[in-house]
Amino acid sequence: MLSVTLAATSCHQPTDSSTSGFTTLMCDQTFENIIQQEIDVFEYTYPNASIIPYYIDAHSAIDSMLDGRTPLIVTAQELTQEQRDYLQSKNRFPARTQRIAVDAIAVIVNKDNDIDELSISELRDIISGKTPRWKDVFPSKLDTIRVIFDHPGSSIVKYVSDSIMRGEKFGRVYSVDSLQQVFTEVERRRNAIGFIGVSWITADLENSTTTMEQRMADLNKNDTAAIDFTSKIKVMKIRRDDEIEAFKPYQAYIYDGSYPLFRSVYVTTTEPNGSLPHGFYSFLSGFIGQKIILNTGVMPAYVQPRVVALN
Repeated sequence: MLSVTLAATSCHQPTDSSTSGFTTLMCDQTFENIIQQEIDVFEYTYPNASIIPYYIDAHSAIDSMLDGRTPLIVTAQELTQEQRDYLQSKNRFPARTQRIAVDAIAVIVNKDNDIDELSISELRDIISGKTPRWKDVFPSKLDTIRVIFDHPGSSIVKYVSDSIMRGEKFGRVYSVDSLQQVFTEVERRRNAIGFIGVSWITADLENSTTTMEQRMADLNKNDTAAIDFTSKIKVMKIRRDDEIEAFKPYQAYIYDGSYPLFRSVYVTTTEPNGSLPHGFYSFLSGFIGQKIILNTGVMPAYVQPRVVALN
């Protein structure tokens, strides 16, 4: 606890430049896979820069900025005008926000599940408990549905509540401690269904032994290779209720809006040009920062998506 307190206090110290010094970053834990890679590459490129990330729920990240405990946050929501006015009332630099990506909420099930797609209304009925068994959705060898989320305060739970449930209450759902645990539980439970950020299911993330030198060489290439999802679980196709065709959360389908479960990702800073927080803020929207996002399966804001040819 002491180390966190010291780090949070230290973030008030001025940084030397946009590529050197020390700062903290509070990030919605849904985006840990993305932002940790961004930090690794940024610090490798600028050895005198040190960014200390904390992966927490989005509400706590925003509160940390309002309380002056961090000048840099990554969330799936922008600050409200009231929050921006509050920051300015504290004589701080005006908050600046930019969209850096579009994330998809992937719906995952066990590999043994023989159902391949769901509509939004079918998802709503599963989460509310109106549809308690898989065989109530489609002829299936599986029985009771086990709905799994990360912790109740997560941005994924908020997204599902706002965009899928639309006023309906959650039924019996199970919460775990992290998105990695959501993945693990779905992988081992044949009757499970989970909700997870798309960056947690890309096959590329299984290859963690690549050296930083090779990663940098790959990032500086202009070509992009298509990526797929891990084979450890099944990624469901999702369709809107008024449409016939269902889609998986591939980048091209996030880009053109065919995949219905998506949301924007924002970075916000309260530090001026020339500071390390603003340097990293700018890095995230630059070519390398956007290429890193592209490689995680999330849709970058400023780079064209990969077009996936499906059989």
